[in-house]
Parts: sequence; C-alpha cells; structure tokens
Amino acid sequence: MWMATLWAECRTQGDNVLQPKAEEMAAEDQTVTLDCQYTSTSTNVYIFWYKQDGTSRPKFILSCFSFGGGKTENEFMERLSSTLNSTTKSAPLKIQKLQLSDSAVYYCALRPTVARTSRTV
Repeated sequence: MWMATLWAECRTQGDNVLQPKAEEMAAEDQTVTLDCQYTSTSTNVYIFWYKQDGTSRPKFILSCFSFGGGKTENEFMERLSSTLNSTTKSAPLKIQKLQLSDSAVYYCALRPTVARTSRTV
C-alpha cells in the first residue's frame, strides 16, 4: 500500500500554502492528486513541490509559475505533474502509476515575487 504524508502548512510574510489532507493512501498503479492551496498578495506566484523519504533531505520535484512555465526534474517527468491555477489558487501534484517508492512526505512551498521599480532622483 502506498502512502504519502503531507506537510500541513507553511507561512511567509502574510502569504501561505495549505495542504488540507494530512495523508493520502492508494494502491500501486493508481493515480493520486495531492492538493496544495495558496493565498498570496502577489500576482506572480511560484509554487515548488519537494519529496522527502526516510531521513534524506527534501528533493526538488518541480516548480510552476503564475504566468506559465516551470521546471520538472527528469526523474519525475514521466509520472508527476502540476499546474498552477491562479483562479482557484491551487497547484495540485498529480502522481500517476503509483509505485512503492512514491511513499514519502511531499512538501508544497510558495515563493511570491514582487516586481520592484527603481527611479533615479
């Protein structure tokens, strides 16, 4: 039986991400979606997903951005994906064809980006 335990919440300067379900369980070869909801005062949001198994450090899976684009590590490209939806303020992680090695803690992280302008006085 596959099981992913999710990190509950992370906050940064008024912006935050929330992973509503603490655990997901599914059988091998199934598809599971891990939810990640965010609130941010920024319109340019970056969401990052990480996987941590055992006592190893978290491993970067992928990133997705408000204005399209992002990056997925090669080892995860075939079965893991996420799309940031600015309307629902969510970026769920979809894991297809579950394997026993998918059992881990999955972290959703937020990095708001604020555009700054400079003026010469």
